[in-house]
Amino acid sequence: MARGLNRRHPATFRRERPLTARERDVRAALEAVRCRCDVPSRLAEDPVAVVHRYDDPLDRELVALVAACVAFGNVKAIRAKLEDLLARIGERPALRADERRELRVRLRGWKHRVFRADDIVRLLAGARVVQREHGSLGACLLMHLEEKGDLRSALGRWCDNVRAAGGLVRGGPRRGPAHLLPDVNGTSGCKRLLLLLRWMARPADGIDLGAWPIDPARLLVPVDVHVHKLALNLGLTRRKAPSWQTTVEITGALARFDPTDPTKYDFSLCHLGMLQRCPSRRDARLCDGCGVRPVCIHWRERPDGR
Repeated sequence: MARGLNRRHPATFRRERPLTARERDVRAALEAVRCRCDVPSRLAEDPVAVVHRYDDPLDRELVALVAACVAFGNVKAIRAKLEDLLARIGERPALRADERRELRVRLRGWKHRVFRADDIVRLLAGARVVQREHGSLGACLLMHLEEKGDLRSALGRWCDNVRAAGGLVRGGPRRGPAHLLPDVNGTSGCKRLLLLLRWMARPADGIDLGAWPIDPARLLVPVDVHVHKLALNLGLTRRKAPSWQTTVEITGALARFDPTDPTKYDFSLCHLGMLQRCPSRRDARLCDGCGVRPVCIHWRERPDGR
């Protein structure tokens, strides 16, 4: 299939003016961090690693959907819960998702944070209905993107399709069903949905999979606590809380460095944040070896020369 529409979304800016000296320095630092990232070892700590085990495109996108949707909290706990979940489902998730009753039996007792087995059953069953109707989850999203013209609206319709088909009712007594697929029209930055989109739409590079026909220029950075903290320290945003507008602002700043692929720094930045445990202040011990220290706002030369 052809890649998605080339129409630019609001977060992506053409280079209408040359990069400033500061922007060139930040871009060079980010490129160095990306090039030095130990991808094999970091991939082993990342939820996307489980997606790479599946060869069938339908299995792969269902596993990616589940892995992204439950990806909040401690990364080791996420991986452990994913391993348990996938072992229960078996080798062919797409076939298993067609058997809702059997899937419910297999997942009985599984839970992670606010999510319960029934939430995952409904998510997978709904996503499988969408696959059968449109050929793939990616094809469904592309259809909405071509109809709506902007990523946010397209994601909202796509989530509605999966919710309706699986019976993931919002507004019930538990948070799990509503939290599994976020409200794209709210203030949330929708980090987990954007993470799924990055995995599936960016070109295959050993991390992302290049499986969905969406133009990478249209993607938004999935802003977690690590990326947000580093973005503040690099001056990519001034917004103190993660939100959709924070995500748009950070993506727009990164698009200045590469408007064709603004999310390419996400993996290395996120894992730098996890490894470095950034204190967001000058700390000679904790900041030692940080790849973005030379351009961090906390390490700018002070008026007194220190």
